[in-house]
Amino acid sequence: MLTDLPNLLTLSRIAAIPVLVALVAWRTPETDFLACILFSAAAITDYFDGRLARGRRQISDLGRMLDPIADKLLVGATLMLLAGQDRLSEWGLYPAIVILLREILVSGLREYLAGLRIGLPVTGLAKWKTGVQMGALGTLLAGDDSAALLHISFLPVSGIGEIMLWAAAGLTLWTGWDYLTTGLHHAALPRSRPGPTTDA
Repeated sequence: MLTDLPNLLTLSRIAAIPVLVALVAWRTPETDFLACILFSAAAITDYFDGRLARGRRQISDLGRMLDPIADKLLVGATLMLLAGQDRLSEWGLYPAIVILLREILVSGLREYLAGLRIGLPVTGLAKWKTGVQMGALGTLLAGDDSAALLHISFLPVSGIGEIMLWAAAGLTLWTGWDYLTTGLHHAALPRSRPGPTTDA
């Protein structure tokens, strides 16, 4: 059901995106800090919606469909915001590209394998990748201006965020390769094809 709590948490990640866009576009230390808080809260729901769905036995096809869509929309929108608002350095742009391309790759693999009735389960390493990636994006949204607001301007917050983004990109390549080889393995398996039909 759409109104089940796990699905509502998933939908809240999608609903947070326009608010996040507005906060980042405002470009003040206060709104940067609020954008970081909002993104972090949305990222945490990714953990709780699955946990609640399993605990309450409310796992549904709708939830399985919405969850990866919400994740990719949130991550994609945030990366585009950071790039469009010049919040990434030249070197920070490259891991962002890697992360976006991997999301497209995995989505395509899942769609193909779904047609073969084969699932592509999330690996433990992919969960670590998601954690590092969300942490990096939240840190980058906060930025150096938020650090000054909190009187911790001695911390290179944006630099730390970009280091984390590179770490996420490394995990992204690793997990993306695992998913790709798994998908290619299933695609190479021989499958029975229906024979030609004849008129009765």
